[in-house]
Amino acid sequence: MNAQETYIDARKKYEMYEQNDDSALPIVNKFIYKAKSEKNYEQLAQGYEDAFYFSSNPNKKLKYADSCINASLKTHNNNLISRSYLGKGTIYYFNFKKYQPALSEYLKAYEYSKKGSDEYQRYKVIYHMGVVKSYLGYFNEAVKHFKECISFFEPKTKGNYHPNLIYNNSKGYLNSLHQATICYRNLNNFRKADSLVQVGLQFTSRTKDFPLEKAYYTKCKGILEFHQKKYVEAIGKLNSALPILKKNNDFAWISVADFYIGKSYLGMGDQAKAIKQFEKVDSIFQKHSFIVPELRENYELLIKFCKEKKDYKQELYYTNNLLRADSILTKDFPYLSAKIHKDYDTQILEDAKIKLENQNHWSLRAIFLLVFVVGILLFTAWKLYKKEKNIRIKYSELEVKLLNHQKSEPLISYENIPQKSKSVISKEVFSDLEKKLDQFVISKNFKENGLTLPQLAENFGTNTTYLSQYINDVKGMNFNKYLSTLRINYITERMYNDPKVLGYSVQGLADECGIFSRQNFSDLFLEINGIRPTDFIKQRKKELENK
Repeated sequence: MNAQETYIDARKKYEMYEQNDDSALPIVNKFIYKAKSEKNYEQLAQGYEDAFYFSSNPNKKLKYADSCINASLKTHNNNLISRSYLGKGTIYYFNFKKYQPALSEYLKAYEYSKKGSDEYQRYKVIYHMGVVKSYLGYFNEAVKHFKECISFFEPKTKGNYHPNLIYNNSKGYLNSLHQATICYRNLNNFRKADSLVQVGLQFTSRTKDFPLEKAYYTKCKGILEFHQKKYVEAIGKLNSALPILKKNNDFAWISVADFYIGKSYLGMGDQAKAIKQFEKVDSIFQKHSFIVPELRENYELLIKFCKEKKDYKQELYYTNNLLRADSILTKDFPYLSAKIHKDYDTQILEDAKIKLENQNHWSLRAIFLLVFVVGILLFTAWKLYKKEKNIRIKYSELEVKLLNHQKSEPLISYENIPQKSKSVISKEVFSDLEKKLDQFVISKNFKENGLTLPQLAENFGTNTTYLSQYINDVKGMNFNKYLSTLRINYITERMYNDPKVLGYSVQGLADECGIFSRQNFSDLFLEINGIRPTDFIKQRKKELENK
């Protein structure tokens, strides 16, 4: 590289190369050598930033990012230092999907952005904090970040700006729009998600500068078409997005696309093709040890298929993988949630407090009250999130039970009851009670309000000792528990299969299955099903609305 050549002219030699194109690196290295020899640390940081942009090797990207940080720290330029830390965080997020180290770098970037004057840099940090919140499931919080970013970037995507500035702001705008789409989809606001997808597709169709972003919107459109049960169209959209996602090694969205292709095949009744897609998702998880929460269902479906085929070896394999996926998700959640609320959200409040104190608008007491109230709100939001997550898990477990028709355990024969019980009840009495109790269940006589053990024994023409002993031995529980289980299982199946029953009041549901007290019904429903009837109704209605 000519010593007289300017840095601007030097960069022009490789700026037309595409991202992750290693062939640009020899020219970039000349730029780095010039900056090193001249001890121009700002340009050196720029050179290393260009190097990790054009490098296709994720591990080399990290090394270049570290060199970029070291060079930027020597400049004492807060804007540049913030950008360097953000660059490293982005590599952890995009190339490795390691959220914990990514967040650590984002927080450092945030600290330096506060001291700097670069608004573009600050909104990039806001965007990446939104990405972490979206991953954690704080979709309402995350979408606020993305709406802020959209408002900032969108006006700068056109006008009399430098082409590089327009390009960078367009990228920020498109990525913010994409992430907002994901939030709205997870909030079941499909209409809003679809409108944002259309905006993104129109924007990316006008230029060839954003192939990856266009693939993101095509992928989003495919997922939305799946929810509309347009399975053929969904598969077409998702498959057309995959080549670009694979070219950029965006394995997170590749796995999501593969999953929804599988779900679409399942919707069409092609289980064999669906399983192949779900196996691809598992393969990506095995390679990268990364999974997003919505892909947890991938393993639930694979386990279900293995059970149906009685392939116990594969069922165990996928069960272990599901447990591993859960351990990763549960390890990430508390760490990221605590860090983002303590080190970022709380810091924003502290910054607001200082600003308000300087302006003498609020008293110190009011500021502390604000921090306390927001802390309570954040804690409450976290508790609600955990509760909602637990409800969804319990509902899914109950749904699997209902779909598999696991209504009762296999009957125990007379030969298998304890010897002590045989001294109480004869084989003839045992067989008689077996027939009568089966008929009692088939005819649903258990719905009779106020039914007691003596009444049922009298109806069966036997005594309470025999009947109680039979139920304990065969059903593994006492009469009251058995009667409650029959009633709750009956009403649960009605609620799942008949949408009209979902409109009943809790008292109406209790009356329908023979339980007198509304509170007693709700408590028994929770004890047997692991979920309150009101929560079951809410989840089932939501599921039916999305079909």
